[in-house]
Amino acid sequence: MEFRQLGRSGLRVPVLAFGTATFGGGNDFYRAWGSTDVAEAKRLVDLCLDAGVSFFDTANSYSTGMAEEILGAAIAGRRQDIILASKATFPMGPGPNDAGSSRHFLRRACEDSLRRLRTDHIDVYYMHGFDENTPVEETLKALDALVTSGKVTYVACSNFSGWQLMKSLAISDRYGWAPYVAHQAYYSLVAREYEWELMPLAIDQGVGTVAWSPLAG
Repeated sequence: MEFRQLGRSGLRVPVLAFGTATFGGGNDFYRAWGSTDVAEAKRLVDLCLDAGVSFFDTANSYSTGMAEEILGAAIAGRRQDIILASKATFPMGPGPNDAGSSRHFLRRACEDSLRRLRTDHIDVYYMHGFDENTPVEETLKALDALVTSGKVTYVACSNFSGWQLMKSLAISDRYGWAPYVAHQAYYSLVAREYEWELMPLAIDQGVGTVAWSPLAG
């Protein structure tokens, strides 16, 4: 398996990652993708590790936590062999503070993800999308606190526009906070908008790119 540097971080990751949005099938939306249970997830994790794919990607919103729970059970006893990524921002409940990238939500979301994943740290923690209702400074300071506490090793973002990512990088640099080391973006042969602005930005700023849906679904 080929490994590459994740942005300007010191972390090396395999060129292939395994996404777990098919784990759980907790509602009609996710059942259309899959409903992998713990037994099947363990088999898939075994296949991945045998092939050198040690980078596993999940999110708290995948089947409202079920995907994290299933992945946590599937990797039990093998955490040291795995690079684990999860995400927060998308809704986890009906309440006004059950979504977003506020300090209030991220602190709770991270703790909940750690519990479901049965681990004491998340290697790469993404903001699943940009929260226009929360000051960027608040989000980045909250993420920096998670890094300082050891609960998160690296922070990253997903589905950001160019200005959203660049503003975040500038603020992290200004205050010396942990920067986004990677951007998870939609990129495939049939969806190449990433090349217009986000690819030049990533090259210029040294931000790693993790492509989601590289086969266009």
